[in-house]
Amino acid sequence: MREPSPDLFRSWFHSYEEDHEDVRVYRPEDFPFPPARGRRGMEFVSDGTVVDHPLGRGDAPGAVPGRWRLVSDRHLVLTFGGARPDRELEIVRCDNQVLQVRRLV
Repeated sequence: MREPSPDLFRSWFHSYEEDHEDVRVYRPEDFPFPPARGRRGMEFVSDGTVVDHPLGRGDAPGAVPGRWRLVSDRHLVLTFGGARPDRELEIVRCDNQVLQVRRLV
């Protein structure tokens, strides 16, 4: 089993304007996003930790720690110890400019 691209290991914010079909698009935090009331995000760390950033009170991002693991070449499982539902994602594309994922579960 391979490791994910090193480009995955950073903070990503949802660029919902670019979503298409069932693919969600995320961009690095320094991307010139258009104005929005808030953006959800995710932060992946190479040690297997992930932080989910849902929108919280006043549209400010929250922080929910969890773990990620690679199931197959492009299939990630995110677990949050009951703090929020677990997720399975297929990585459609990942480089230093964009993360595109398809939610599997």
